[in-house]
Amino acid sequence: MSDLILALDQGTTGSTALLLDRALAVRGKATVDFPQIFPQPGWVEHDPEAIWGSMLAAVRRALEVAGAAPGAVRAIGITNQRETTLVWDRATGTPRRSAIVWQDRRTADRCAALKAAGHEAMVRRKTGLLLDPYFSGTKLAWMLDADPGLRRDAEAGKVAFGTVDSFLVARLSGGAVHVTDPSNASRTLLFDLNTLAWDDELCALLTVPRAMLPEVRASAEVYALTKGVPGLPDGIPIAAIAGDQQSALFGQACFQPGDAKCTYGTGAFLLMNTGSKPVASQRGLLTTVAWKLPDGEVAYALEGSAFIAGAAVQWLRDGLGIIGSAAEIEALAMSVPDAGGVTVVPAFAGLGAPHWRPEARGIITGLTRGTTRAHLARATLEGMALQIADLLSACVADAGRPLTSLKVDGGASANDLLMQFQADILGTPISRPASVETTAMGAAFLAGLATKVWPSKAAIADAWREQKRFTPRMPEAEREAHLARWRSAVAKA
Repeated sequence: MSDLILALDQGTTGSTALLLDRALAVRGKATVDFPQIFPQPGWVEHDPEAIWGSMLAAVRRALEVAGAAPGAVRAIGITNQRETTLVWDRATGTPRRSAIVWQDRRTADRCAALKAAGHEAMVRRKTGLLLDPYFSGTKLAWMLDADPGLRRDAEAGKVAFGTVDSFLVARLSGGAVHVTDPSNASRTLLFDLNTLAWDDELCALLTVPRAMLPEVRASAEVYALTKGVPGLPDGIPIAAIAGDQQSALFGQACFQPGDAKCTYGTGAFLLMNTGSKPVASQRGLLTTVAWKLPDGEVAYALEGSAFIAGAAVQWLRDGLGIIGSAAEIEALAMSVPDAGGVTVVPAFAGLGAPHWRPEARGIITGLTRGTTRAHLARATLEGMALQIADLLSACVADAGRPLTSLKVDGGASANDLLMQFQADILGTPISRPASVETTAMGAAFLAGLATKVWPSKAAIADAWREQKRFTPRMPEAEREAHLARWRSAVAKA
Protein backbone atom coordinates (compact mmCIF):
# COMPACT_ATOMS: atom_id res chain seq x y z
CA MET A 1 0.00 0.00 0.00
CA SER A 2 2.86 2.38 -0.79
CA ASP A 3 0.87 4.15 -3.53
CA LEU A 4 -2.00 5.43 -1.42
CA ILE A 5 -3.35 8.85 -2.28
CA LEU A 6 -4.88 10.87 0.55
CA ALA A 7 -7.86 12.91 -0.64
CA LEU A 8 -8.92 15.65 1.76
CA ASP A 9 -12.55 16.63 1.14
CA GLN A 10 -13.23 19.68 3.29
CA GLY A 11 -16.98 20.36 3.33
CA THR A 12 -19.43 22.76 4.91
CA THR A 13 -20.32 20.68 7.95
CA GLY A 14 -17.46 18.19 8.13
CA SER A 15 -14.05 17.13 6.88
CA THR A 16 -13.55 13.80 5.13
CA ALA A 17 -10.30 11.95 4.49
CA LEU A 18 -10.13 9.10 1.98
CA LEU A 19 -7.25 6.80 1.21
CA LEU A 20 -7.39 5.41 -2.32
CA ASP A 21 -5.09 2.96 -4.04
CA ARG A 22 -4.03 2.87 -7.68
CA ALA A 23 -7.06 0.73 -8.57
CA LEU A 24 -9.36 3.41 -7.01
CA ALA A 25 -10.39 1.17 -4.13
CA VAL A 26 -11.19 3.16 -0.98
CA ARG A 27 -8.89 1.67 1.67
CA GLY A 28 -9.91 4.00 4.46
CA LYS A 29 -12.44 6.75 5.02
CA ALA A 30 -13.41 8.95 7.95
CA THR A 31 -15.55 12.06 8.39
CA VAL A 32 -15.35 14.42 11.36
CA ASP A 33 -17.95 17.14 11.82
CA PHE A 34 -17.26 20.59 13.24
CA PRO A 35 -19.53 23.31 14.68
CA GLN A 36 -21.44 25.87 12.66
CA ILE A 37 -21.50 29.43 14.01
CA PHE A 38 -24.56 31.67 13.51
CA PRO A 39 -23.76 35.12 14.97
CA GLN A 40 -27.08 36.55 13.76
CA PRO A 41 -29.77 35.73 11.17
CA GLY A 42 -28.28 35.33 7.70
CA TRP A 43 -24.71 35.08 9.00
CA VAL A 44 -22.78 31.78 8.93
CA GLU A 45 -19.21 31.36 10.15
CA HIS A 46 -16.62 28.65 10.82
CA ASP A 47 -13.68 28.57 13.19
CA PRO A 48 -10.63 27.89 10.95
CA GLU A 49 -8.96 26.02 13.80
CA ALA A 50 -12.01 23.75 14.04
CA ILE A 51 -11.73 23.06 10.30
CA TRP A 52 -8.04 22.18 10.68
CA GLY A 53 -8.64 20.04 13.78
CA SER A 54 -11.45 18.10 12.09
CA MET A 55 -9.25 17.48 9.04
CA LEU A 56 -6.39 16.13 11.17
CA ALA A 57 -8.80 13.88 13.08
CA ALA A 58 -10.29 12.56 9.85
CA VAL A 59 -6.82 11.75 8.47
CA ARG A 60 -5.87 9.90 11.64
CA ARG A 61 -9.07 7.83 11.62
CA ALA A 62 -8.85 7.04 7.89
CA LEU A 63 -5.31 5.70 8.37
CA GLU A 64 -6.55 3.57 11.26
CA VAL A 65 -9.43 2.20 9.15
CA ALA A 66 -7.01 1.37 6.33
CA GLY A 67 -4.50 -0.18 8.68
CA ALA A 68 -1.92 1.93 6.89
CA ALA A 69 1.17 3.66 8.19
CA PRO A 70 1.31 7.41 7.53
CA GLY A 71 4.39 6.81 5.41
CA ALA A 72 2.28 4.87 2.90
CA VAL A 73 0.77 8.12 1.61
CA ARG A 74 2.33 9.00 -1.73
CA ALA A 75 0.50 12.30 -2.37
CA ILE A 76 -2.24 14.55 -1.01
CA GLY A 77 -5.09 16.09 -3.02
CA ILE A 78 -7.47 18.71 -1.66
CA THR A 79 -11.06 19.50 -2.58
CA ASN A 80 -13.09 22.04 -0.68
CA GLN A 81 -16.21 24.10 -0.07
CA ARG A 82 -15.45 26.84 -2.53
CA GLU A 83 -16.47 30.37 -1.57
CA THR A 84 -15.86 30.26 2.19
CA THR A 85 -13.44 33.08 3.03
CA LEU A 86 -10.51 32.99 5.48
CA VAL A 87 -7.74 35.39 6.53
CA TRP A 88 -4.65 34.50 8.55
CA ASP A 89 -1.34 35.93 9.68
CA ARG A 90 1.39 35.10 7.17
CA ALA A 91 4.12 34.84 9.79
CA THR A 92 2.34 32.65 12.34
CA GLY A 93 -0.47 31.00 10.34
CA THR A 94 -2.94 32.15 13.00
CA PRO A 95 -6.46 33.00 11.76
CA ARG A 96 -7.29 36.68 12.18
CA ARG A 97 -11.04 36.06 12.50
CA SER A 98 -13.72 33.45 11.87
CA ALA A 99 -14.22 32.30 8.29
CA ILE A 100 -17.31 33.64 6.51
CA VAL A 101 -19.11 30.69 4.92
CA TRP A 102 -20.46 30.56 1.36
CA GLN A 103 -24.03 30.45 2.74
CA ASP A 104 -23.59 33.80 4.52
CA ARG A 105 -25.76 36.68 3.22
CA ARG A 106 -24.38 39.65 5.16
CA THR A 107 -23.08 41.39 2.03
CA ALA A 108 -26.42 41.46 0.20
CA ASP A 109 -26.65 45.26 0.54
CA ARG A 110 -23.12 45.70 -0.79
CA CYS A 111 -23.95 43.56 -3.81
CA ALA A 112 -27.18 45.49 -4.41
CA ALA A 113 -25.28 48.79 -4.27
CA LEU A 114 -22.69 47.54 -6.77
CA LYS A 115 -25.48 46.46 -9.11
CA ALA A 116 -27.25 49.81 -8.74
CA ALA A 117 -23.99 51.55 -9.60
CA GLY A 118 -23.86 49.63 -12.88
CA HIS A 119 -20.93 47.32 -12.17
CA GLU A 120 -22.54 43.92 -12.73
CA ALA A 121 -22.02 43.79 -16.51
CA MET A 122 -18.26 44.29 -16.10
CA VAL A 123 -18.08 41.78 -13.26
CA ARG A 124 -20.04 39.19 -15.23
CA ARG A 125 -17.92 39.72 -18.36
CA LYS A 126 -14.65 39.21 -16.51
CA THR A 127 -15.58 36.62 -13.88
CA GLY A 128 -18.55 34.71 -15.32
CA LEU A 129 -20.32 35.27 -11.99
CA LEU A 130 -23.23 37.30 -10.68
CA LEU A 131 -22.86 39.98 -8.03
CA ASP A 132 -24.08 37.89 -5.14
CA PRO A 133 -23.10 37.43 -1.47
CA TYR A 134 -22.44 33.76 -2.30
CA PHE A 135 -18.98 34.59 -3.67
CA SER A 136 -15.82 35.42 -1.72
CA GLY A 137 -14.99 38.95 -2.86
CA THR A 138 -17.61 40.90 -0.96
CA LYS A 139 -17.09 38.71 2.12
CA LEU A 140 -13.41 39.64 2.12
CA ALA A 141 -14.23 43.32 1.59
CA TRP A 142 -16.61 43.17 4.56
CA MET A 143 -13.86 41.71 6.78
CA LEU A 144 -11.45 44.48 5.81
CA ASP A 145 -14.03 47.24 6.25
CA ALA A 146 -15.08 45.91 9.66
CA ASP A 147 -11.51 45.87 11.03
CA PRO A 148 -9.20 48.80 10.10
CA GLY A 149 -6.26 47.00 11.71
CA LEU A 150 -6.82 43.99 9.48
CA ARG A 151 -6.91 46.24 6.42
CA ARG A 152 -3.66 47.96 7.40
CA ASP A 153 -1.93 44.62 7.87
CA ALA A 154 -3.37 43.30 4.61
CA GLU A 155 -2.07 46.29 2.68
CA ALA A 156 1.34 45.75 4.31
CA GLY A 157 1.40 42.13 3.12
CA LYS A 158 1.14 40.69 6.62
CA VAL A 159 -2.24 38.98 6.12
CA ALA A 160 -3.11 36.19 3.69
CA PHE A 161 -6.55 35.63 2.15
CA GLY A 162 -7.68 32.31 0.84
CA THR A 163 -10.51 29.92 0.33
CA VAL A 164 -10.30 26.73 2.40
CA ASP A 165 -7.85 25.06 0.01
CA SER A 166 -5.29 27.85 0.48
CA PHE A 167 -5.55 27.63 4.26
CA LEU A 168 -5.11 23.85 4.25
CA VAL A 169 -2.06 23.97 1.97
CA ALA A 170 -0.51 26.65 4.17
CA ARG A 171 -1.06 24.49 7.27
CA LEU A 172 0.09 21.27 5.61
CA SER A 173 3.30 22.91 4.34
CA GLY A 174 4.21 24.65 7.58
CA GLY A 175 3.43 28.00 5.96
CA ALA A 176 5.82 27.45 3.05
CA VAL A 177 3.38 28.47 0.30
CA HIS A 178 0.29 30.60 -0.24
CA VAL A 179 -1.47 29.15 -3.29
CA THR A 180 -4.80 28.33 -4.84
CA ASP A 181 -5.95 26.96 -8.20
CA PRO A 182 -8.16 28.48 -10.92
CA SER A 183 -11.24 26.45 -9.95
CA ASN A 184 -11.30 28.20 -6.58
CA ALA A 185 -9.94 31.56 -7.75
CA SER A 186 -12.74 31.76 -10.29
CA ARG A 187 -15.29 31.82 -7.44
CA THR A 188 -13.98 34.98 -5.77
CA LEU A 189 -15.24 37.86 -7.99
CA LEU A 190 -11.56 38.91 -8.23
CA PHE A 191 -10.29 36.61 -11.00
CA ASP A 192 -10.49 37.18 -14.77
CA LEU A 193 -11.52 34.02 -16.63
CA ASN A 194 -9.83 35.14 -19.82
CA THR A 195 -6.42 36.10 -18.43
CA LEU A 196 -6.51 33.48 -15.66
CA ALA A 197 -5.14 36.08 -13.27
CA TRP A 198 -6.21 38.36 -10.44
CA ASP A 199 -7.70 41.51 -11.92
CA ASP A 200 -6.74 45.03 -10.78
CA GLU A 201 -10.09 46.56 -11.73
CA LEU A 202 -12.01 43.96 -9.74
CA CYS A 203 -9.69 44.30 -6.74
CA ALA A 204 -10.13 48.08 -6.82
CA LEU A 205 -13.92 47.77 -7.08
CA LEU A 206 -14.02 45.62 -3.93
CA THR A 207 -11.09 47.46 -2.24
CA VAL A 208 -9.10 44.24 -1.81
CA PRO A 209 -5.27 44.62 -1.60
CA ARG A 210 -3.43 42.48 -4.15
CA ALA A 211 -0.80 41.78 -1.48
CA MET A 212 -3.11 39.38 0.35
CA LEU A 213 -4.06 37.20 -2.62
CA PRO A 214 -2.58 33.71 -3.16
CA GLU A 215 -0.51 32.66 -6.13
CA VAL A 216 -2.70 30.84 -8.68
CA ARG A 217 -1.13 27.53 -9.72
CA ALA A 218 -2.39 24.55 -11.72
CA SER A 219 -5.01 22.23 -10.21
CA ALA A 220 -2.50 19.36 -10.42
CA GLU A 221 1.10 20.05 -9.46
CA VAL A 222 3.33 19.66 -6.45
CA TYR A 223 2.93 22.93 -4.55
CA ALA A 224 4.94 21.97 -1.48
CA LEU A 225 5.79 19.07 0.84
CA THR A 226 4.22 18.37 4.21
CA LYS A 227 6.05 19.84 7.16
CA GLY A 228 5.17 19.62 10.84
CA VAL A 229 1.73 18.08 10.33
CA PRO A 230 0.58 16.04 13.35
CA GLY A 231 0.16 12.40 12.32
CA LEU A 232 1.90 12.69 8.93
CA PRO A 233 5.59 12.51 8.06
CA ASP A 234 7.37 15.44 6.47
CA GLY A 235 7.97 15.28 2.74
CA ILE A 236 4.62 14.09 1.31
CA PRO A 237 3.80 16.01 -1.90
CA ILE A 238 0.75 18.28 -1.67
CA ALA A 239 -0.22 17.83 -5.28
CA ALA A 240 -3.80 18.86 -6.14
CA ILE A 241 -6.43 21.51 -5.45
CA ALA A 242 -9.94 21.71 -6.88
CA GLY A 243 -13.21 23.21 -5.71
CA ASP A 244 -15.71 20.54 -4.76
CA GLN A 245 -18.02 20.71 -7.79
CA GLN A 246 -15.17 20.94 -10.30
CA SER A 247 -13.44 18.09 -8.51
CA ALA A 248 -16.57 15.96 -8.93
CA LEU A 249 -16.58 16.80 -12.65
CA PHE A 250 -12.98 15.56 -12.90
CA GLY A 251 -13.75 12.60 -10.65
CA GLN A 252 -16.51 11.58 -13.06
CA ALA A 253 -13.98 11.65 -15.92
CA CYS A 254 -16.00 14.32 -17.74
CA PHE A 255 -13.02 15.26 -19.86
CA GLN A 256 -14.68 16.10 -23.19
CA PRO A 257 -16.73 19.18 -24.10
CA GLY A 258 -20.38 18.27 -23.67
CA ASP A 259 -19.72 15.88 -20.78
CA ALA A 260 -21.72 16.80 -17.69
CA LYS A 261 -22.26 15.65 -14.14
CA CYS A 262 -25.02 16.31 -11.65
CA THR A 263 -24.52 16.01 -7.90
CA TYR A 264 -27.74 15.41 -5.95
CA GLY A 265 -27.29 16.57 -2.38
CA THR A 266 -29.38 18.92 -0.28
CA GLY A 267 -29.45 20.95 -3.49
CA ALA A 268 -28.24 19.83 -6.89
CA PHE A 269 -25.23 21.06 -8.87
CA LEU A 270 -24.96 20.56 -12.63
CA LEU A 271 -21.66 21.24 -14.41
CA MET A 272 -20.98 20.82 -18.11
CA ASN A 273 -17.49 20.79 -19.58
CA THR A 274 -17.44 23.46 -22.31
CA GLY A 275 -13.85 23.02 -23.46
CA SER A 276 -10.85 25.30 -23.65
CA LYS A 277 -12.64 28.67 -23.80
CA PRO A 278 -15.12 30.23 -21.37
CA VAL A 279 -18.73 30.34 -22.57
CA ALA A 280 -20.71 33.38 -21.46
CA SER A 281 -24.17 32.31 -20.32
CA GLN A 282 -27.24 34.07 -21.67
CA ARG A 283 -29.53 32.01 -19.43
CA GLY A 284 -28.46 32.77 -15.90
CA LEU A 285 -25.81 30.06 -15.51
CA LEU A 286 -22.36 30.65 -14.06
CA THR A 287 -19.16 30.33 -16.08
CA THR A 288 -16.27 28.86 -14.13
CA VAL A 289 -12.84 27.30 -14.55
CA ALA A 290 -13.12 23.52 -14.26
CA TRP A 291 -9.38 22.80 -13.90
CA LYS A 292 -5.91 23.58 -15.14
CA LEU A 293 -3.53 20.66 -15.71
CA PRO A 294 0.30 20.49 -15.58
CA ASP A 295 0.55 20.46 -19.39
CA GLY A 296 -1.24 23.81 -19.51
CA GLU A 297 -4.64 22.43 -20.49
CA VAL A 298 -7.45 24.61 -19.13
CA ALA A 299 -11.05 23.43 -19.13
CA TYR A 300 -14.05 25.63 -18.44
CA ALA A 301 -17.56 24.73 -17.37
CA LEU A 302 -21.07 26.09 -17.18
CA GLU A 303 -22.67 25.62 -13.78
CA GLY A 304 -26.25 25.71 -12.61
CA SER A 305 -27.72 24.82 -9.25
CA ALA A 306 -31.13 23.83 -7.96
CA PHE A 307 -31.48 25.10 -4.41
CA ILE A 308 -33.65 22.18 -3.33
CA ALA A 309 -33.07 18.50 -4.18
CA GLY A 310 -32.65 16.09 -1.29
CA ALA A 311 -34.10 18.79 0.96
CA ALA A 312 -37.47 18.13 -0.69
CA VAL A 313 -37.34 14.55 0.59
CA GLN A 314 -36.47 15.89 4.04
CA TRP A 315 -39.57 18.10 3.79
CA LEU A 316 -41.76 15.08 3.09
CA ARG A 317 -40.23 13.38 6.13
CA ASP A 318 -40.00 16.23 8.64
CA GLY A 319 -42.58 18.71 7.43
CA LEU A 320 -45.43 16.49 6.26
CA GLY A 321 -44.63 13.20 7.99
CA ILE A 322 -45.35 11.31 4.76
CA ILE A 323 -42.29 9.11 5.21
CA GLY A 324 -40.39 8.02 8.29
CA SER A 325 -36.96 8.09 6.64
CA ALA A 326 -35.54 9.36 3.38
CA ALA A 327 -34.84 5.80 2.26
CA GLU A 328 -38.59 5.03 2.26
CA ILE A 329 -39.47 7.42 -0.57
CA GLU A 330 -38.51 5.16 -3.47
CA ALA A 331 -40.73 2.24 -2.45
CA LEU A 332 -43.63 4.60 -1.67
CA ALA A 333 -43.30 6.40 -5.01
CA MET A 334 -43.09 3.09 -6.87
CA SER A 335 -46.35 1.92 -5.32
CA VAL A 336 -48.24 4.01 -7.89
CA PRO A 337 -47.73 3.88 -11.67
CA ASP A 338 -47.40 7.67 -12.01
CA ALA A 339 -47.91 10.90 -10.07
CA GLY A 340 -51.62 11.03 -10.89
CA GLY A 341 -51.31 14.40 -12.61
CA VAL A 342 -49.69 16.02 -9.54
CA THR A 343 -46.72 18.37 -10.06
CA VAL A 344 -44.49 19.57 -7.22
CA VAL A 345 -42.26 22.61 -7.77
CA PRO A 346 -39.86 22.51 -4.78
CA ALA A 347 -39.14 26.25 -4.80
CA PHE A 348 -38.90 26.42 -1.00
CA ALA A 349 -35.95 28.85 -1.26
CA GLY A 350 -36.94 30.50 -4.53
CA LEU A 351 -35.95 29.35 -8.00
CA GLY A 352 -32.33 29.48 -9.13
CA ALA A 353 -30.97 29.14 -12.65
CA PRO A 354 -32.27 29.49 -15.27
CA HIS A 355 -35.30 31.27 -13.74
CA TRP A 356 -33.64 33.37 -10.96
CA ARG A 357 -36.86 34.13 -9.15
CA PRO A 358 -35.99 34.52 -5.45
CA GLU A 359 -39.59 35.44 -4.68
CA ALA A 360 -40.91 32.11 -5.99
CA ARG A 361 -42.32 29.63 -3.49
CA GLY A 362 -43.09 25.92 -3.62
CA ILE A 363 -46.31 24.85 -5.24
CA ILE A 364 -48.30 21.64 -5.71
CA THR A 365 -50.72 21.47 -8.64
CA GLY A 366 -53.08 18.81 -9.93
CA LEU A 367 -54.46 17.63 -6.57
CA THR A 368 -57.70 15.61 -6.58
CA ARG A 369 -59.61 13.54 -4.04
CA GLY A 370 -57.73 10.56 -5.45
CA THR A 371 -54.30 11.99 -4.61
CA THR A 372 -52.41 9.92 -2.06
CA ARG A 373 -49.14 10.33 -0.21
CA ALA A 374 -47.61 8.00 -2.79
CA HIS A 375 -48.55 10.42 -5.57
CA LEU A 376 -46.99 13.28 -3.59
CA ALA A 377 -43.82 11.26 -3.06
CA ARG A 378 -43.54 10.44 -6.76
CA ALA A 379 -44.31 14.03 -7.83
CA THR A 380 -41.63 15.32 -5.46
CA LEU A 381 -38.99 13.08 -7.04
CA GLU A 382 -40.18 14.14 -10.49
CA GLY A 383 -39.94 17.81 -9.48
CA MET A 384 -36.30 17.30 -8.54
CA ALA A 385 -35.58 15.80 -11.96
CA LEU A 386 -37.53 18.46 -13.85
CA GLN A 387 -35.41 21.20 -12.25
CA ILE A 388 -32.33 19.47 -13.63
CA ALA A 389 -33.96 19.27 -17.05
CA ASP A 390 -34.31 23.08 -17.00
CA LEU A 391 -30.65 23.48 -16.04
CA LEU A 392 -29.41 21.07 -18.67
CA SER A 393 -31.53 22.69 -21.36
CA ALA A 394 -29.92 26.04 -20.49
CA CYS A 395 -26.43 24.47 -20.54
CA VAL A 396 -26.94 22.93 -23.97
CA ALA A 397 -28.34 26.17 -25.40
CA ASP A 398 -25.53 28.31 -23.94
CA ALA A 399 -22.78 25.90 -24.96
CA GLY A 400 -24.16 25.51 -28.48
CA ARG A 401 -23.38 21.81 -28.38
CA PRO A 402 -25.34 18.67 -27.45
CA LEU A 403 -24.92 16.79 -24.22
CA THR A 404 -22.51 13.90 -24.79
CA SER A 405 -22.91 12.21 -21.40
CA LEU A 406 -24.46 12.82 -17.99
CA LYS A 407 -22.98 11.18 -14.92
CA VAL A 408 -24.62 11.39 -11.52
CA ASP A 409 -23.50 11.27 -7.91
CA GLY A 410 -24.61 12.38 -4.46
CA GLY A 411 -26.99 10.72 -2.02
CA ALA A 412 -30.18 10.91 -4.11
CA SER A 413 -28.46 9.35 -7.11
CA ALA A 414 -28.92 6.01 -5.33
CA ASN A 415 -32.67 6.30 -6.00
CA ASP A 416 -33.28 4.21 -9.13
CA LEU A 417 -36.77 5.61 -9.71
CA LEU A 418 -35.45 9.18 -9.66
CA MET A 419 -32.57 8.34 -11.97
CA GLN A 420 -34.82 6.53 -14.46
CA PHE A 421 -37.22 9.46 -14.55
CA GLN A 422 -34.27 11.82 -14.98
CA ALA A 423 -33.09 9.83 -18.00
CA ASP A 424 -36.64 9.73 -19.37
CA ILE A 425 -37.30 13.45 -19.01
CA LEU A 426 -33.93 14.34 -20.54
CA GLY A 427 -34.18 11.76 -23.28
CA THR A 428 -30.55 10.83 -22.67
CA PRO A 429 -28.76 7.96 -20.89
CA ILE A 430 -27.42 8.53 -17.38
CA SER A 431 -24.42 6.80 -15.84
CA ARG A 432 -24.04 6.17 -12.12
CA PRO A 433 -20.44 5.39 -11.09
CA ALA A 434 -19.24 2.40 -9.14
CA SER A 435 -17.84 4.79 -6.52
CA VAL A 436 -20.05 7.56 -5.20
CA GLU A 437 -17.00 9.34 -3.73
CA THR A 438 -16.59 11.37 -6.90
CA THR A 439 -15.59 14.66 -5.26
CA ALA A 440 -12.71 13.06 -3.36
CA MET A 441 -11.97 10.93 -6.42
CA GLY A 442 -11.36 14.07 -8.46
CA ALA A 443 -8.80 15.36 -5.95
CA ALA A 444 -7.14 11.93 -5.93
CA PHE A 445 -7.03 11.77 -9.74
CA LEU A 446 -5.47 15.23 -9.94
CA ALA A 447 -2.87 14.41 -7.29
CA GLY A 448 -2.15 11.14 -9.08
CA LEU A 449 -1.57 12.98 -12.36
CA ALA A 450 0.85 15.37 -10.67
CA THR A 451 2.85 12.51 -9.11
CA LYS A 452 2.66 10.10 -12.08
CA VAL A 453 0.46 7.53 -10.35
CA TRP A 454 -1.63 7.85 -13.53
CA PRO A 455 0.19 8.92 -16.68
CA SER A 456 -2.72 10.68 -18.37
CA LYS A 457 -6.41 11.52 -18.37
CA ALA A 458 -6.90 8.55 -20.68
CA ALA A 459 -5.59 6.23 -17.98
CA ILE A 460 -8.02 7.80 -15.50
CA ALA A 461 -10.92 7.42 -17.92
CA ASP A 462 -10.01 3.74 -18.24
CA ALA A 463 -10.00 3.40 -14.46
CA TRP A 464 -13.45 5.01 -14.05
CA ARG A 465 -16.19 2.39 -13.65
CA GLU A 466 -19.94 2.56 -14.25
CA GLN A 467 -22.21 0.87 -11.71
CA LYS A 468 -25.51 1.30 -13.58
CA ARG A 469 -26.83 2.95 -16.72
CA PHE A 470 -30.34 4.34 -17.03
CA THR A 471 -31.63 4.42 -20.60
CA PRO A 472 -34.61 6.60 -21.57
CA ARG A 473 -37.76 4.66 -22.31
CA MET A 474 -40.52 7.27 -22.02
CA PRO A 475 -42.44 8.01 -25.25
CA GLU A 476 -41.85 11.49 -26.65
CA ALA A 477 -45.49 12.53 -26.25
CA GLU A 478 -45.46 11.59 -22.56
CA ARG A 479 -42.22 13.48 -22.04
CA GLU A 480 -43.64 16.60 -23.63
CA ALA A 481 -46.77 16.34 -21.48
CA HIS A 482 -44.63 16.21 -18.33
CA LEU A 483 -42.62 19.22 -19.45
CA ALA A 484 -45.75 21.21 -20.33
CA ARG A 485 -47.26 20.56 -16.88
CA TRP A 486 -43.93 21.54 -15.28
CA ARG A 487 -43.70 24.83 -17.21
CA SER A 488 -47.23 25.68 -16.24
CA ALA A 489 -46.60 24.94 -12.56
CA VAL A 490 -43.31 26.90 -12.50
CA ALA A 491 -45.12 29.94 -13.90
CA LYS A 492 -47.48 29.82 -10.90
CA ALA A 493 -44.78 29.26 -8.25
